[in-house]
Amino acid sequence: MTPAPMQPTADAKHVAPATRQVPRPSHHFRQFDVMGAHVDGEATRFTVWAPNARSVCVAGSFNDWHGEPLQRIEDGSGLWHGRVEGARAGDFYKYRIQGAHGHWMDKADPYAFRCEHPPGTASQIWELDHAWGDREWMARRGERQAHTQPMSTYEVHLGSWQREEDGRMLNYRDIAVRLASHCRTMGFTHVELMPVAEHPFYGSWGYQTTGYFAPTSRYGTPQDLMVLVDTLHQHGIGVILDWVGSHFPSDPHALAQFDGTALYEHADPRLGFHPQWNSLIFNYGRYEVRDFLISNALFWLEKYHFDGLRVDAVASMLYLDFAREPGQWLPNQYGGNQNLEAVRFLQDLNSAVYAQFPDVHMIAEESTAWAGVSRPVHHGGLGFGMKWNMGWMNDTLRYVERPHFYRRWHGDDIRFSSVYAFNENFVLPLSHDEVVYGKGSLLCKQAGDEWQRFAGLRALYGYMWAHPGKKLLFMGGEFGQYQEWHHERTLDWHLWARPLHAGVARWVADLNAAYRRVPALHVNDFEHEGFQWLPVDAHEPQTVLAFVRRGAPGDALAVALVNMTPEPRHALRLGLPHAGTWHELLNSDAPFYGGSGMGNLGRVHADDAPLGGMPASATLTLPPLAALVLVDRPVDATIPGGEPHART
Repeated sequence: MTPAPMQPTADAKHVAPATRQVPRPSHHFRQFDVMGAHVDGEATRFTVWAPNARSVCVAGSFNDWHGEPLQRIEDGSGLWHGRVEGARAGDFYKYRIQGAHGHWMDKADPYAFRCEHPPGTASQIWELDHAWGDREWMARRGERQAHTQPMSTYEVHLGSWQREEDGRMLNYRDIAVRLASHCRTMGFTHVELMPVAEHPFYGSWGYQTTGYFAPTSRYGTPQDLMVLVDTLHQHGIGVILDWVGSHFPSDPHALAQFDGTALYEHADPRLGFHPQWNSLIFNYGRYEVRDFLISNALFWLEKYHFDGLRVDAVASMLYLDFAREPGQWLPNQYGGNQNLEAVRFLQDLNSAVYAQFPDVHMIAEESTAWAGVSRPVHHGGLGFGMKWNMGWMNDTLRYVERPHFYRRWHGDDIRFSSVYAFNENFVLPLSHDEVVYGKGSLLCKQAGDEWQRFAGLRALYGYMWAHPGKKLLFMGGEFGQYQEWHHERTLDWHLWARPLHAGVARWVADLNAAYRRVPALHVNDFEHEGFQWLPVDAHEPQTVLAFVRRGAPGDALAVALVNMTPEPRHALRLGLPHAGTWHELLNSDAPFYGGSGMGNLGRVHADDAPLGGMPASATLTLPPLAALVLVDRPVDATIPGGEPHART
């Protein structure tokens, strides 16, 4: 769900989450402790917000769906509550609400912990007990998730990652061990789950949320999801949740016109209706709505032990004229197009999350030049910890789709990201949005014949993993999925039996291993001193990328070279920071990955011959459509289990 991007330009640096602004004490960010259905002995307490309702009842399987009245709390809060005998965990229910204009509606509970399996729309009384086994992970999470640590994320849609042979969806528990094993083998540090909150339309991929506090029952119970997170943690893998606070669907059983009035949304469609997604926009100026959303964010982090939230479609929240034509939107009080109430909400959201969970990640999918997305709130920013680099993604994919011959004239596309690479704390995303709706898979975006496409894909990944910024790759990309993604079918796992696909998988595993074990490739992902272009003396230097990555003082240096054409570069001169032996740690053209076998026999010698401002230089071979990683000292680049994965 990504609008057209603009290149970020403003300077916006992140500091330690612990220094972020403390949330305003007037807000109540633990609504889930009070609202909704809570088992109380042989009864259940129900509380719902419906300030403009004339009457509210609760009807469920415990009373044959005959409404039992709730009482209005006479304090101006708009809350209704009651204790219903005989209502127990597992029972289904809805609120029967007489709206402000007298008509009756059956509404699902906005705070329900579980929902009926779609197409059913009832809420379910549920308790969230689970014996967690991830104590070691949680104790070390702050250390593991520091910005100086590697972060390589595998984005997953649970319903289409794997399925049973007959097409049935897997349970969260079934997925848990398989996914943990796969990520361990491939070397990913994190999994990012596309939205798991309940959604009636499966084709929305979870982005049209109705049950904000309930994981979708398509894959099992809340405890089953807890087992999934728990299992990944016990295998040393963090879990990020894709979270949607930007809009919600207009389904009549859910939040829309909840008490007969625009309660969660704006009444004016110029503020409250999203024309691009045919959905409703939260009224961020209403403190009850802000509390609902911030409570929800904290809920997933606390009750399900998620290690961060990727906040969807932030740009749509920030701009009042987003996806609108003139006359379809209202300016703010100063006449501008900035949604000041949404800005305040995002600042409150990030402040509240980092105050309670300083060791998690808050990541913005934000595609414009808005300044300071990952700058702390007390420095005038939005307070996110990281931001997706949509500019890098769009420029890079546009470049690799060009025929090789024309790339010499479009070097700025592939190089421009270095101009702003440290303005924000960036994640480099090759996400689900880039492989759907006729865009083709990452493999099929590559130019050339079959061999060149696979070589180009390996070169793209080599460039991405060496480039400053954390990494995110959508499922299927790790083995070169041919078909673009579709939510109704599983990935083409049979392709692993084909050598070129298996070679891509080995390459991704080795990139992850090197990324984790070479500090220069991750320590300064967000710092200027971690990156510098290197000069090359070559025909068509525009299609050869060469740069050095630096870590902390004393760390080995890493040099990346990428050939963006199918012509090998023999006797290429490369300027280097110092003379001596440079070891060829990774070479995507190795036969092990499906390459042609060109290389430098594992090492390159640099002498004291200056080149382009560098004090030393070396002559080497750069294979066709290939990425090399050189280090200035031997590095142990083994994946967990001890098998060497640095092949040349």
